[in-house]
Amino acid sequence: MSNLVYATTITAVGELVPDFREQGVLVFFGENAPIELHEFSILHKPDVEVRAPLTGDTIRLSNNAFNVLAVGSVASDNLLNLGHLDLKANGLPEAELPGDVNVEAGELPMVKVGDRLEVFSA
Repeated sequence: MSNLVYATTITAVGELVPDFREQGVLVFFGENAPIELHEFSILHKPDVEVRAPLTGDTIRLSNNAFNVLAVGSVASDNLLNLGHLDLKANGLPEAELPGDVNVEAGELPMVKVGDRLEVFSA
């Protein structure tokens, strides 16, 4: 049985988020992110922070589940310290950038305020 290791509630969705979503990317930041990041970011407030996603974990976002295929070298620190996560639905088994978290290629959900992002251990 998998365990919940990270959970957060979306508190704001920037106006450019749909454009990034069309490119297969969702950018998350904690609520204290600088204002210049807000327009392309999903702001959130975590309530469970055991650890960040690892390869093989499952991310559940707005009732959609995604398998984590790759995690960049700074993705864990970014998420736990800044609330920052670059979620990419590109299907790649290796992270292109140090902050990337890759999941299967496909359409990411439209997120709205109040939705949850949860990470379950493998």
